[in-house]
Amino acid sequence: MRGTPTEAPLDLTERQRQVIGLIARGCSNEEVGVRLGISPRTVKAHCDVLRQKLGVPRRRQIPAAFRMLTGEDPLSWELAPAHAGAGG
Repeated sequence: MRGTPTEAPLDLTERQRQVIGLIARGCSNEEVGVRLGISPRTVKAHCDVLRQKLGVPRRRQIPAAFRMLTGEDPLSWELAPAHAGAGG
């Protein structure tokens, strides 16, 4: 049975959405980890789950697959800074 367009087609956590937004901005797993205060290994685990949920084989395809399935553009999301005083 297929969901209607008004139903959320994916059951994503807030953290998974944050990871999608940072991947869409071109962040590496290490950069995502620093921004979110988690390890790169945890970021990879989130990416593995996201690839499975979105049905894509590559990490870089996650944002585009999300956009196609939901109509939401992760690049339009406002991302809160992970920590104050971080240098770039």
